[in-house]
Amino acid sequence: IVSTGVLQHPWVQALSPTVGSRLPLVRLLWVLGAMTPTTILFLEAFGNYRPLLQQSLTRLVAGGLLAPFGGLSVLALILLALSEPSSGRLFIFTFAGLTSLGLAAYRLLLRGYYWRRQAAGYYTKNVVVAGSPAGIDWLICHLRDAALREYRLLGYLDTTPNGARPAGDLPSLGPVYDLGELLVHYPIKEVIVMHPAAGGVWLEQVIRDCQYFQVLLRIVPEALLLGEERDLKTLYRAEPLHLPAVTLRPPHLDSDALFFKRLFDFVVAGLLLALLSPVFLLVAAAIKLTTPDLPVLYPWRVVGQNGVEFTGYKFTTMQSGAEALKAELMDRNEMSGPVFKIKDDPRVTRLGRFLRKYSLNELPQLWSVLKGDMSLVGPRPAFRHELDRYELWHKRKLTVRPGITCLWQVRGRNQIADFDEWVKMDLEYIDNWSLWLDVKILIWTAWAVAAGTGS
Repeated sequence: IVSTGVLQHPWVQALSPTVGSRLPLVRLLWVLGAMTPTTILFLEAFGNYRPLLQQSLTRLVAGGLLAPFGGLSVLALILLALSEPSSGRLFIFTFAGLTSLGLAAYRLLLRGYYWRRQAAGYYTKNVVVAGSPAGIDWLICHLRDAALREYRLLGYLDTTPNGARPAGDLPSLGPVYDLGELLVHYPIKEVIVMHPAAGGVWLEQVIRDCQYFQVLLRIVPEALLLGEERDLKTLYRAEPLHLPAVTLRPPHLDSDALFFKRLFDFVVAGLLLALLSPVFLLVAAAIKLTTPDLPVLYPWRVVGQNGVEFTGYKFTTMQSGAEALKAELMDRNEMSGPVFKIKDDPRVTRLGRFLRKYSLNELPQLWSVLKGDMSLVGPRPAFRHELDRYELWHKRKLTVRPGITCLWQVRGRNQIADFDEWVKMDLEYIDNWSLWLDVKILIWTAWAVAAGTGS
């Protein structure tokens, strides 16, 4: 550091007697290395790692400002123990001050961003309620007062088809025994049940459906809520809805593993889109040169996780009017069930056969992975007309984000003619999912693509 100008001031010399000489790089690095973990620990102690929208502004700002100085205190003790009280004090205090301001400003800006997105409905969870009419009326009032921005009531399930109805205007979604169908065709995030003091034989079916389709279920004893007034927000502060509920949570819901799966998908898809951009251009040029009347990309409208529809893209491999010719070829369908698939499909162009052999037609789906509609690994999405012919147990494959590849594709998709066997492999993947399983499937897929064993 050059000892000129402002660095000659007495206050600078008092803070850092080493000004005028160079601080060793190793010393600066260990200061950074010592303060970083201690600052993180203090943020955790202040409760600043809860979701930002659940933190008050006071807690958020105080944590951002004070945590770096907590790290500074620990660092000062280390320096004192090492008998090096003069080791770059100017650098240490400047680092702590700038870190405090930067951390607090960053967290405030991030919280504001999340707040605007929440107000726009991006984080709203669709909820279905069930119970007695009185219990449903109580839940409607409670949810609208306590969590208007976080939860959206889609409707209620009839538990007494020929009895009374709730007093509010919440629509009925049908009898409670049809919950399984609803969980597939609607993006429902939670089911809240008011368990009546007497009866409630339907609850067992609700538990089975939520467990099978991996949807969070809250069971609230009706006797605890109806009648005597209670300060629920005080009594059940740790519960997000402030309800005295038994919560049955799917095994991977909001897990760290799912976060890393999404992070892995985002990074890998982004890298592959950048690295394979020359391949995209070559394939697009080849399609236009061989079949100039066809578009480069084929948009397909499919159903993804929890029945949410999205538009994905593949490179065009079929001739114009292929969908109209499908009816004429139906008698040659080699797949049982709702899926149509034949070997040597006459609708496929000559270039399309090459693209399908090496799965090059699937590359544009990386954009769907980057957007979050799909994952690299997961069950294949379904067409809406196929979903209408699914049996209930088939629909469980839609409880996770669909993927470009999965078990059935690396176990010889060309040899699998039974749709039930296909779905069983998808359910095997869901029941045994792990990050390591995804890695293995991607390795097997890369081998299959290199060997040219695609469709």
